[in-house]
Amino acid sequence: LRRRNRSESLSHEHRIALLGRLSQRYQEALESDAYFREPRPIEPEIRRADPQVPKLDADVVDLRWSSDYETYLRELTDRYNNKVDNRRAAARLFLHDRPRPMVILVHGYMAGRYDVEQRMWPLAWLERMGFDVALFVLPFHGVRAIRGRSGPPPFPSNDPRLSNEGFRQAMADLRDLIAWLRRRGHPSVGMMGMSLGGYTTALAATLESELSFVVPIIPLASLADFASDQGRLDRDSERKRQQRQALDRVHRVVSPLHRPLMVDSSKVLVVGAKADRITPVAHARKLAGHFRAPLHCWYGGHLLQLGRGEAFRAVGSLLRSLDLVEPSV
Repeated sequence: LRRRNRSESLSHEHRIALLGRLSQRYQEALESDAYFREPRPIEPEIRRADPQVPKLDADVVDLRWSSDYETYLRELTDRYNNKVDNRRAAARLFLHDRPRPMVILVHGYMAGRYDVEQRMWPLAWLERMGFDVALFVLPFHGVRAIRGRSGPPPFPSNDPRLSNEGFRQAMADLRDLIAWLRRRGHPSVGMMGMSLGGYTTALAATLESELSFVVPIIPLASLADFASDQGRLDRDSERKRQQRQALDRVHRVVSPLHRPLMVDSSKVLVVGAKADRITPVAHARKLAGHFRAPLHCWYGGHLLQLGRGEAFRAVGSLLRSLDLVEPSV
């Protein structure tokens, strides 16, 4: 049986009271829309990599740069920032002779290792279409994971404060990278993300108005819904409803479902999987409905992605319709 976490051990009344007080602490940031900072100029450390990806004709470099992250809730500063490996943001880039349109790919939960992500994503297909590619690493994942730690990363967390901080840091690092790519000369920058990366991609689309396309794939859309789906809320239907609503209010500050889309919906495609048991297709439907964007579903699941080739054909149709790359000769 799954062990109950600390919040699940609280009484319903105590849990509702704590979530209520916590949501009030984010109220000022919600009213001023000041939770996320603006991008800042970075000068990443650049090292050549040798990933040995078959059928790929690209120069591969790894970027690292200082995240310089300061927590929004000051009582979390020591607990969050004492993880040294997470203090440096990271991305792997697949580049060509001159800067091409760039697609940033964002991995899922407990993923982010470059050797795995290179097999998960259709890099050669994107290269043939005319794109450069960046594999962005989320906080506490991949090369940013805590050395020597066993078990899942601390983000996202059962503590909603840490989840909010993680998404806040992810947006800061991601937007710094986007600004650097534009300065480097890439004519456009778009995003795709799977699962947790789908949530990250959707959240970025509520901040970055110049994204050339946005494709959340099998996305997480609501942290409160996920907690409910995973049995982390009360079993009584009414108490469960109240706890879901209270948790949703706490996460509203980082929720793409509670923020307006900043890019034109014609540049967005949400992709879901009908047999998904981790982030059920209801998440994709909610996100597509909120963004007023088309939804494409394949028949496979979250991990066993049978039929995803059809989904990527739909992605390819979107990318070609946007005229971002020069037609092949």
